[in-house]
Amino acid sequence: MKYYEIPNSNLIVSKLALGCMRLAELSFEEAEKLIYTAREWGINVFDHADIYGNGKSETIFGEVLKKNPTLRKQIIIQTKCGIKEGYYDSSEEHILASVNASLERLNTDYLDVLLIHRPDALTDFSEVAKAFKILRGEKKVKFFGVSNMNSIQIEILQKHLPNKLIFNQLHFNVVHSLMIDEIFNVNIANDYAVNRTGDILDYMRINDITMQAWSPLQISLTKGTYLDHPDYLKLNQKLHEIGTKYGISPAAVAVAWILRHPAQIQVVVGTTKPASLRELVKAVDIELTKEEWYDLYLSVGKKLP
Repeated sequence: MKYYEIPNSNLIVSKLALGCMRLAELSFEEAEKLIYTAREWGINVFDHADIYGNGKSETIFGEVLKKNPTLRKQIIIQTKCGIKEGYYDSSEEHILASVNASLERLNTDYLDVLLIHRPDALTDFSEVAKAFKILRGEKKVKFFGVSNMNSIQIEILQKHLPNKLIFNQLHFNVVHSLMIDEIFNVNIANDYAVNRTGDILDYMRINDITMQAWSPLQISLTKGTYLDHPDYLKLNQKLHEIGTKYGISPAAVAVAWILRHPAQIQVVVGTTKPASLRELVKAVDIELTKEEWYDLYLSVGKKLP
């Protein structure tokens, strides 16, 4: 495993994080094996959210920690809050209640990182900041970030905070690459030139906010993976071709595509299978050539101007 030093914190994080959304689908024994496989291969960041499995994902992780108490100091636990059934809620009351519930489920007295899961249109960001200050003062959360937010939303929240936000978690991969499309299509009258992200990738690089890429293998939450998908035959051909060259799986090549970007993006992988996780970890040792990176980008059907 290779690691990043996260600006404005004392965190040193693995280039891959284990996404724990589907942990609720596993038995205790399966979850324990997955977590220890992650640690064996150098992964030290475990990404949760209060809504994953309706809290069960955090609960089963907490049960593993309870059985293996020495594990806690070896890892970085991150969770998210702000989504309720049918609406978003980033009120002070909800954030504080959510963190307390997550701490109980996770069997820990502190979180290393808390993210606001999605922006809430009806909560003043000063209220979010107030909750962050309380949690930091009570030593329940060390560092804070956001998820699925644009640059202006981050700016508004940041102006109320004494400490820097360190993460923004966003959907990003070779298929869902809006942030890259914008870079190439400046001042050009085509659909790819439409700025859908608020220049968020460049903004994060300027402001030392580390991007965490969620669903690195998914077209979208509803369409599933692009691996072996009939709509992405050329992409899959390239993934297999490059994978054969480096001796890694097509999925690992897809992760290596994200890691190749100079923004030092952390990739959140959500597999529940130890064997698949071991394959994905191999991506950190591969640096795609510039030609390979562009070939993969173009194989989706994109064009350079």
